[in-house]
Amino acid sequence: MKYILMMNSRKTGDEPLRGWSKQDFQAHCAFLMALNRELRESGEFVSTEGLAFPDQAKLVRAGKVGMPITDGVFPESKEFLASYCIVDVETPERAYAIAARGGARTRSYAA
Repeated sequence: MKYILMMNSRKTGDEPLRGWSKQDFQAHCAFLMALNRELRESGEFVSTEGLAFPDQAKLVRAGKVGMPITDGVFPESKEFLASYCIVDVETPERAYAIAARGGARTRSYAA
């Protein structure tokens, strides 16, 4: 069964990635690359993507005749979706375990 693991980050406070030292950013990337490699080797990896920062994100809804309406960024939210990873695993518990590994490093994965 496929699960999406979503990495959320706070908009303020722990400045997401931009405020990290070069060393912390490189360690984070190395961790994610190792986790993705492990999931590929086990056959559980489907896909992953990093997403735009909140100041670049737009809320889009359909207007008249299907025309897109953008309301701007999401100011009402304290967090934003920073990235996602889709895994194909046998049980929900395995998805939870993978999310917990990512969350222990980033403090913000949800399955």
